[in-house]
This record gives sequence, C-alpha cells and structure tokens, in this order.
Amino acid sequence: MTTMTSTPAAGPAATSTSTRLMWAILGLVLLADALDMIDSTVTNIAAPTIATDLHGGQSLIKWLGSSYMLAMGVLLVVGGRLGDKFGRRRMFLTGMAGFTAASAAAGLAPDPALLIAARVAQGAFGALLIPQGMAIMTRTFSRDMLGKAFSLFGPLLGLATVGGPVLAGFIIDADLFGLSWRPLFLVNLVLGAAGLVLAGRLLPRDDGDRAVVVDGWGSALLAVAMFGLLFGMLQGSSDGWNATAIVPLAAGLLAFAAFARRQGTAAEPLLKPSLLRNRGFTSGLLVGLVVFAATSGLIYVLSLFIQQGLHASARGASLALLPMTLGIIVAAGSCMALIKTLGRTLIFTGIGIVLAGCGWVLALVAQSGTDLGLWTLAGPVFVIGLGMGACYGTIFDIALGDIDPDEAGSAGGSLSAVQQLAAGIGSAAVTSVFFRTTGGGLGHAMTISLVVVLALTAACVPAVALMPRRAPAEEAGAPAA
Repeated sequence: MTTMTSTPAAGPAATSTSTRLMWAILGLVLLADALDMIDSTVTNIAAPTIATDLHGGQSLIKWLGSSYMLAMGVLLVVGGRLGDKFGRRRMFLTGMAGFTAASAAAGLAPDPALLIAARVAQGAFGALLIPQGMAIMTRTFSRDMLGKAFSLFGPLLGLATVGGPVLAGFIIDADLFGLSWRPLFLVNLVLGAAGLVLAGRLLPRDDGDRAVVVDGWGSALLAVAMFGLLFGMLQGSSDGWNATAIVPLAAGLLAFAAFARRQGTAAEPLLKPSLLRNRGFTSGLLVGLVVFAATSGLIYVLSLFIQQGLHASARGASLALLPMTLGIIVAAGSCMALIKTLGRTLIFTGIGIVLAGCGWVLALVAQSGTDLGLWTLAGPVFVIGLGMGACYGTIFDIALGDIDPDEAGSAGGSLSAVQQLAAGIGSAAVTSVFFRTTGGGLGHAMTISLVVVLALTAACVPAVALMPRRAPAEEAGAPAA
C-alpha cells in the first residue's frame, strides 16, 4: 500500500518528456501500486480457504497478510535508497521481476511454510519496486503533470482496494481449472510480465549515484526489531506469555533501541534524527501506526467472522465488505478538497466516524451474535469505510506540515514504512485476539475484537492534537492511498 505524501519539484528531465510518455509512465506506476494493493488485501478474504486447503490452521491465517506487510514495511525505506544508489529503472525492473517470480511461488506453494516464504519474498521485492515509481515521476514529469497524477492516485488505488477482496471472493468461488485460491497469485504472472515489458520500453535510463550510502546496520536492526516484536506478540496472544513470546519481544525492543541510537550516529541514517525531535511528525507516526493497525485488524477479523461465524462464502464475504471500500473511496475523494481548509480536524472527524461505525457493529453483534444477517452489516461497514477514508487521506499529509523541505524524502519513506508495518502488526494482533477468545463462541470473539479495536482507536485521539494544524501549503492537495 503506497502513501503519497508530497509533491516535489519537477526534475530537469521533465521539460523533454512528452505528455503521451508521461501518461504511459503514470499507467505503469499505477499498475505496480495496484499489484501491491491487491496482494496486500486478497488474503483478507482468501485466508480461511487457503488455511483449509494447506492444513495450515490459525497460524497460517495470521501470517498470510502479516508476512507480506512486514517484509514490505521493513525494507521500503531501504528500497528507496537502493534506487538512489543503483538507478531507479534498474530497481523497478528488479522489483517487478522478483515480485512476479515470488507470486508464481506463492500460487504453486505445496505447504504453509513455502507459501509464507513466498509472501515474504513478494513483500521484499515490492519494497524494491514501489518507491521507484514516485522518484521516476518526480524526475521526469512536469509540475502540471505531477498535479494531475496525484489527483488520480487516490480514486484509482481505492478501486484497487476494492479489487483485492472482491477478486479473491469471485476467483475462489469460481474454482478456475480446479485451482481454488491459487489463481489469486498466478494472475500476477500476466500482470507482472506486462509491467516488465512496459518498464523496459518506457522508463528513462539512469545510472544512480554510487556514492549514496545505504545503512546496512540500521536496516538489519530495524528488521530484527520488527520481527521480534511481531513474532512475540503473535506467540503471546495465541499460546500464552511464555519464553517463546517474551524472548523475541525483549530482543525486538533491544534491537529497536539500538536502531534509534544508530540513527543518531550513522553518517547516512535511514531516518533523519531531526525528524524524531519533531513533535508534530512523531505524533503523526504514532497516530498512523495505531489507526492503520486497528483498521487493518478490524478488516481481517470481520472477514473471518462473516465466513466462519455467519457461514458466508468467500464471494459473500467480499461483497459484504464492499460497502467499506466504497466508503473509503467517497471519503478520500471528498477529503482531497477539504484538507487545505480543515487540516487535522479531518483526522478527528475520521476517527470519530470509525468509532461510531465500530460501535454500531458491536451493538449488532452483541444483540444477534452469529444470527446476524449480512445486509444488516452494510450500514455500519459503510460508515467505518467513510471514517477510514477520511483518515487514510489526511494523516500523513498533515504529519508533514512542520518538517523542513530537505527532510521530505526521509519523512515520506518513513511514513510509508509505518503504514505497511502497522497493517501487518494490526492484522496479526487483532486476529490473535479473535482466535484466543473463540472458546466463548465466534460472536463473543468478534465482540472482544471490536472492543480492542475501539480502545486502540480511541487511545490515539490525544496524539492528533499534537499534530500540525495543516498540511504543507504546496502539497495540501496531494492524496494518500
């Protein structure tokens, strides 16, 4: 999932690039982002079917989405730096080729271990692929074309968000060639091959700057920190807080402390130390982490509850969640025009709407349990989508309101990485709560999960007040998806 956070000045090559070529490059970048968006969401619907087919159980369900997002989030900033060093075109082609190969491995995986390994590889190569598109557009597009491009990202990537779960539901129910869920990943062979051909023909050649330094130690410490924290949290919530959970958590915390120290001493840190001292920016990181974690977890457990508790098919579950995605598109599109005048008020509003929608679902589940009708969920699910759209389109733009222009690149990469990590952590943590409480019935498990999501979301409200009041003046209209 890609976050558009700023509109940098057009590069020197912009004046020599034809309008037709700029539109073609934009289409290619949107294809790459759509691949990421779809593959990060298909498992919301497909996880129960995949787990049953591969006999993976609850642990496979929890790691299907988290493994992809964890690899993407940990390596996203590094991927951008590698593009600076070795050339953006080269890294785009490498990322697209690797993502396509990893998708084939996922679609053909014979067991849970190989599937999770393939999902990690998808996320890792996606982290090479995604950052290059923004950098290439910044270098080759005119300022006018950049504005047009940003205006399209929100709605089109919102449609990609719809496409993931809906595609998953229909493909699983269609059982194409008797392959069940496997075409969800194998379709990337066609899309990835098309992307490789187009990239080879369209993208401008650049040699990169071999003088750019990629902080290997910082990258390694961040990877260890995130893996330890996520693995420990999963183990603790699923199997109890014993040594197998506490030791990874402790190691993750130590690695994160070492990473924070490294950012203050490294010659070329992944995250500029001045950003960590910026109260508005760090508050935005915190709010983004909590909101994306809570809502990602909510989407996952809603899908599980609909399929396992309400006994809906995969296609039925995808259609039941469709109002949420429509709400995201409506709100995100509306907020593009309002962010300049309302600023962080939109974030307060979005969080309030999410809380109202979750409370509505909680009341319905408390009253009817697993006897709830799918159509009854349409209203509150749409409301939740409206709140998510208002937050998704504004949190990171507002977080950049007080930073210096030379910090924009580091800040944007950090925010995108946090978005990916939050999605992985949230889906894993809330899903663990759901499975941990199924002893009292699926209705009870959904109730507890909703209470956790409500508590997490409400807890970040005070941090919103510490964020900048407005987005950067020139970038206020840039969407985030």
